[in-house]
Amino acid sequence: MEQEIQGVKVLVIDDSKTIRRSAENLLAKEGFEVITAVDGFDALAKIADARPEIIFVDIMMPRLDGYQTCALIKNNSEFKGTPVVMLSSKDGLFDRAKGRIVGSDQYITKPFSKEELLGTIRTLVH
Repeated sequence: MEQEIQGVKVLVIDDSKTIRRSAENLLAKEGFEVITAVDGFDALAKIADARPEIIFVDIMMPRLDGYQTCALIKNNSEFKGTPVVMLSSKDGLFDRAKGRIVGSDQYITKPFSKEELLGTIRTLVH
């Protein structure tokens, strides 16, 4: 099982440099190819180029928030099968429900642990 997810391409979208860096460090150490984006607009260009196998997106971002970004990804026939995981510092029921409505596959509360990130990737990337 471990070998199967090595080399998986992961996109982390977050306006926080700290979150991007910590996710990138955690995942790169585990053998993932990590692409980062500062917001939804930046991410949309990178998704088309890089074709990530799983996307982690922060909810609270300027310009295009995580819900809008997720909805755009899921409304694109080419990428709608790509798992999208919402990242939020809030663990609210409303946020989880809204994430589901726009098509997110899972919801992780920040700060996340290495185990949460890896477990999510193992579950969603086939």
